[in-house]
Amino acid sequence: MKIIRYPEKSDWNALLKRPVLDNRDVDKQVMPILEDVRQRGDQALIEYTRKFDKAEVTSLLVSEEEIGAAGGSLDDELKNAIDTAVSNIEAFHWIQQVKPERILTTAGVECWQKAVAIQKVGLYVPGGSAPLFSTVLMLAIPARIAGCSEIVLCSPPTPLGKIHPAILYAAKITGVTRVFRIGGAQAIAAMAYGTNTVPRVYKIFGPGNQYVTAAKQLLSRSDVAIDIPAGPSELAVIADDSANPAFVASDLLSQAEHGADSQVILITTSEKMAVSALGEVEKQVQALPRRNIAELALSNSKILIMKNMDDVIHLVNEYAPEHLILASDNAEKLAERIINAGSVFIGHYSPESAGDYASGTNHTLPTNGYAKAYNGVNLDNFVKKITFQQISREGLENIGPAIMKMAETEALFAHRNAVSIRLK
Repeated sequence: MKIIRYPEKSDWNALLKRPVLDNRDVDKQVMPILEDVRQRGDQALIEYTRKFDKAEVTSLLVSEEEIGAAGGSLDDELKNAIDTAVSNIEAFHWIQQVKPERILTTAGVECWQKAVAIQKVGLYVPGGSAPLFSTVLMLAIPARIAGCSEIVLCSPPTPLGKIHPAILYAAKITGVTRVFRIGGAQAIAAMAYGTNTVPRVYKIFGPGNQYVTAAKQLLSRSDVAIDIPAGPSELAVIADDSANPAFVASDLLSQAEHGADSQVILITTSEKMAVSALGEVEKQVQALPRRNIAELALSNSKILIMKNMDDVIHLVNEYAPEHLILASDNAEKLAERIINAGSVFIGHYSPESAGDYASGTNHTLPTNGYAKAYNGVNLDNFVKKITFQQISREGLENIGPAIMKMAETEALFAHRNAVSIRLK
């Protein structure tokens, strides 16, 4: 990681640039895959699984027997940890349900809205360099609470054609209805178009690499709804002299180990913190099993020393990080000033790992600056809200003149007549 001292505001955009490929290049690689899956279905999926995952599969669908047996290969400690996470995630998402309320907007005009579950949803769970079974919990639990009737899951297989048993166990206990051993852009295409084996869904959820994200965005233009643009992971840490440099370094590395295209940024006003945290990063990375991946991510990453805390906050809100840690004795006050972030971790004992696994909040979050306009996944993502209105004769008499005048002014006389014919 490089230390950059007191950057000029004119340089901020360049400094905050994410390490992503040119989207046009990614789109050019992904579009033929999408079209091939649309045209050839299961056969294309089997061939892409051989090409990208080095796996020979005869059945894309994971059998009920294989899913049922998965728990037997996990130790009790892991299953207890998953149970803890499930309990907290359920608690946090359960309270997001909203009871419909009817309102009289005027006498005789009653309006309300009702949340209705999206019937068929598709979940994408990365499983290449790391089997992210925690993502199953984050997506399937709110889908089940919302009442989605079909929950389809796709995850890439190992070269042996298997899906990690923790992913299968998590799928079983959270109510996933079908699991498929398919990864990458081809999995997104399969769920968007449907094949002889894979059902077509109405909305696709889940993080992934740049190719998965590109597939989701391309298909969302006309074929399927998606949750949020969730791509390579990223983290920003605001730390002052009250922070523990070892804690800060561990947080930076927790995201750097996700992937070579991840990015982490430390922002501080303290030269001492910058130097100490960098030393800790260089020490701690040596002990990581995924050291090579972390070091590649660190080459995309920076430590920024700013002139004052106002500049720090302004810079962070401009960056709009997926994850933001406030490592300060003054963290709660700083949190009040954050307007652009996917998820915020307040104080010295709130590691980002807690949100990834078991605090209860959802870890599927907007990346690449999309936190300026998107929130992370929550229960609302799994429902659509239908509005209703019931109008009596008195109600139409009350609002009819306004409707007719507005319709007439817009030269939409059939709209006007739909009211006037009732009032005559």
